[in-house]
Amino acid sequence: MTFLRSSWVSGRDHGQGDPVLISVTDFRLDHVRDLPRVYRAARQLAVGWPTLEGAHGMWLWARPVARRCGAVAVWRDEAALHRFIAWPPHVDIMRAYRGRGSLTSTTWTSDTFDPTETWDRARKDLLVRHRDA
Repeated sequence: MTFLRSSWVSGRDHGQGDPVLISVTDFRLDHVRDLPRVYRAARQLAVGWPTLEGAHGMWLWARPVARRCGAVAVWRDEAALHRFIAWPPHVDIMRAYRGRGSLTSTTWTSDTFDPTETWDRARKDLLVRHRDA
């Protein structure tokens, strides 16, 4: 299964050291017509990414045929992730698309951040979820 993936978007804490918390989100939309708007909204959030305290960086991903998109984000810690979840632009987007699909997420910690290993693990996790859907 092919994933479309954005280039890496560096955050304020990029390169600031380890350990890190990795979060993987998977939004399965009920209707494919919503996918372009959701993805554009995510790209708009990415513009603010460099200002977020505790954000190392992230990739956006999409599987249009499967009506799915999400992010693989790397954080300094759980507190940084929770600040993002409560960040007003993120809250607005979540409210706008509530009820238009289902969202799942997972997190794990790593002693070091290796981009290749992180993406490979996230991709494998997403593939398992997509097989179950």
